[in-house]
Amino acid sequence: MRNIRWEEPFCAEGSACFRLGTDEDGNAYIAVAGAEGTYITDSREALRTLIREIKAGKADHLL
Repeated sequence: MRNIRWEEPFCAEGSACFRLGTDEDGNAYIAVAGAEGTYITDSREALRTLIREIKAGKADHLL
């Protein structure tokens, strides 16, 4: 069993809440709040890159 430290959920009004987590092995996790047993995982560096790209507007077309 992984020891994932989940952050508080990121929620938008009227939509699903997402949670980000990390573990002691340097992995990062993303899950829907309330369904943390089903997640996607990659390295913390991959999560950093994802966040930077989103902040740079590269996912704005999804909004």
